Amino acid sequence: MADTERWKPVALVKDISPDTHTLRVMLEGEAVCLFDVDGTVCATQDKCPHGNASLAEGWVEEGTVECPLHQGVFDIATGKHQCPPVTSDLRCYDVRVEDGTVFLRTESA
Repeated sequence: MADTERWKPVALVKDISPDTHTLRVMLEGEAVCLFDVDGTVCATQDKCPHGNASLAEGWVEEGTVECPLHQGVFDIATGKHQCPPVTSDLRCYDVRVEDGTVFLRTESA
C-alpha cells in the first residue's frame, strides 16, 4: 500500500474550536483530540490515561493540556505527562495538513 493511503482525513483546520483550541475526532474507532498550538495542529489520544475524561474538554495553555477531571497536565507536542496525578504519557499521532484538511497517519498498512 502506498504511503499516501495510510493518511486519513479527519477534520478541517477551521473546525478546531477557536475558544478551546481542541476538536475531538475519530480515527479507526479511537477518539483523538486535535489541538491548535499557535497555528500548528497536533494530535493525541483523547482519553486521559488517569481517568475517563476527554482532553478535548481540557484547558489548553502554552503548549499543554490540563485534564478537566483531575488536573493532570500533558505536553501536547510530545504527550509527556507534566505533573501528578497522571503517571502515563499520551499517545501522539502524526499529523499532516493539506489545503485546510487535517490528515492523521493510520496504523494499518
